[in-house]
Amino acid sequence: MGGLRCVDGSYLTVTPVACTDSVGIPYEVMLELRRDGRPYGIVGERCGWLLERLAHGVSRARAGQGDWPDPDDRFPDDLHDDSGDRGGELFSFRHRTRSGATGGGELRCQLRTIPIWLSDQGRWRVTRRAYVEAWGSSGVGMRAVLTSSELATFVETLVGEAESCLEPG
Repeated sequence: MGGLRCVDGSYLTVTPVACTDSVGIPYEVMLELRRDGRPYGIVGERCGWLLERLAHGVSRARAGQGDWPDPDDRFPDDLHDDSGDRGGELFSFRHRTRSGATGGGELRCQLRTIPIWLSDQGRWRVTRRAYVEAWGSSGVGMRAVLTSSELATFVETLVGEAESCLEPG
């Protein structure tokens, strides 16, 4: 299970759970959220391929050069859908009922650029971080701020667990 220490001190645990068809055969995953060990929500039905895509994107971004000299500031810039730019959003998973209604939780990750004034050097230092935010069915939110290295570890863990829960037998 992937886990994140949040800025409020709480701990978010994210565990892939198999989605099964009408005869019980697993075909994809959703994510079970827990806050400090207590149930918090279930989100992202059929999100495994998106997580795998993100893991590869973060890995490629960290290996490249681009505009960010520090690898911890490098995130994928090309993870948008057919409608165009997603405004720095890497993923957004919600709970959906069979009728398509949302509610019961959300997990999202958005990139933010953070300028910090270095007064002793008379210049700005600009960093990028991934803000992973989760909301439970009660509407209470939590947030973790991650470097690209931390995001890579988190997502790779989820992808590995998703693959394990989909293996036959």
